[in-house]
Amino acid sequence: MSSGVHAFDAIIIGAGQAGPPLAGRLNAAGMRVALVERKLVGGTCVNTGCMPTKTLIASARAAHIARRGRDFGVITGDVRFDMKIAARRAHRVSLNARMENEAWLASMGRLSFLRGHARLTGPTTLAVNGELLEAPRIFLNVGGRASVPNLPGVNSVRYLDNVGMVALDEVPEHLIVIGGSYVGLEFAQMHRRFGARVTVVEQGARLVSREDAEISAAIRDMLEAEGIAIRTSANCIALGRQEGGITVSVDCPTGDAVVAGSHVLLAVGRRPNTDDLGLVAAGVETDARGFIRVDDQLRTGVEGIWALGECNGRGAFTHTAFNDYEIVAANLLDGEERSLDSRVPAYALYTDPPLGRAGLSEAEARANGHDILVATRPMTRVGRAVEMGETTGLMKLIVEAPTRRILGAAILGVGADEAIHGIVDLMSTAQSVDALRWAVPIHPTVSELLPTLALETGSGEALHAPVPRSIPVRHVAFNAAEPRR
Repeated sequence: MSSGVHAFDAIIIGAGQAGPPLAGRLNAAGMRVALVERKLVGGTCVNTGCMPTKTLIASARAAHIARRGRDFGVITGDVRFDMKIAARRAHRVSLNARMENEAWLASMGRLSFLRGHARLTGPTTLAVNGELLEAPRIFLNVGGRASVPNLPGVNSVRYLDNVGMVALDEVPEHLIVIGGSYVGLEFAQMHRRFGARVTVVEQGARLVSREDAEISAAIRDMLEAEGIAIRTSANCIALGRQEGGITVSVDCPTGDAVVAGSHVLLAVGRRPNTDDLGLVAAGVETDARGFIRVDDQLRTGVEGIWALGECNGRGAFTHTAFNDYEIVAANLLDGEERSLDSRVPAYALYTDPPLGRAGLSEAEARANGHDILVATRPMTRVGRAVEMGETTGLMKLIVEAPTRRILGAAILGVGADEAIHGIVDLMSTAQSVDALRWAVPIHPTVSELLPTLALETGSGEALHAPVPRSIPVRHVAFNAAEPRR
């Protein structure tokens, strides 16, 4: 670009999951668009998140199933794992996706793709590589990165985050994972199946504390059954160096006070990439954690500036970032009135088996004062799981008693990341639990038990034709005397 101010109809900062499709829509609408990316096209998901981690998880599952071959009548020799092959495969999957995205961007005739760090200089202007750009519409899609906790000794050791983990081409001798939530547990199980010793250190009293207690307990049982050591209620976590490795000091009710390992992963959350974006110059506000404040249509407090994806704090997933793009595009280009308030929260934990979640947990529903019905069923009573020899987990459905509205669901078990969409779809279309009761799913599947769960929430039909239950229905009314969280 030459000197001076370069005018565009729209500028997008960040080529993650929302940026490129929005560029495509704006380009197709005849606008001159600038898309600025300082690192890798595709953002976290393509490069250091979803795609490489799920590819590695597939390798871990293949190794796990191979070791279980005799259970299914498949007799093989010793199972060996080659991390370098698995790492090359994960890298290739990410690289191919990134190259496809870059080729797609190059095909957009009105798009100027700029590589460099963008910094806002005002509400309609920004600087990139010494050049000034101007547009009446600016879209921030800058994503986030792993948080580094302020632990004693953290700066004295070499630690890994998700970026470093997907770059490994050797199996750690002993991986210590600090953080017992989604990212940490996926890497923990993965590397245990690769052959590493693994210890998970969690400050809280239980793993994945966002989930209901029985889900948390089932996940812990599953991981411990595979030989992963779990240390919860670990207060005063500190890191140190020792010859050939790392030490992690913990203050737990039981177990050794110090855990020694070869590698340590910090998996304690993420922070937005907003601290070097020049938001103050543009008048864009953030919350105490640095997330950009937006309304339900993703608009910041500054006219003509929107924030999409992880940096707005309204969703930390690829699918929510893409939905942010859909909402903005529908409102700007299609004359619609779309907003975040119609989005059903849904996500998955990709342990094996996975956890699929939609809407509220039971604890959240109670804390919000809902009068609820809860039905649960262990995976040992799901035919498909029995047939596949994978009976870990349970299914759970939460319904608002007066309205029969589905408030949420959790499925921990084989195929849960797909089966949960039966609930997501019903919640998205505001269907009652009784509509689910009359669905006719395919047999044999995990999803075929969803209508059974609907019956177990106490519909009128169930009173006339009860079905066997392994766990009784519980009618739970909020007690005003209980503390709200």
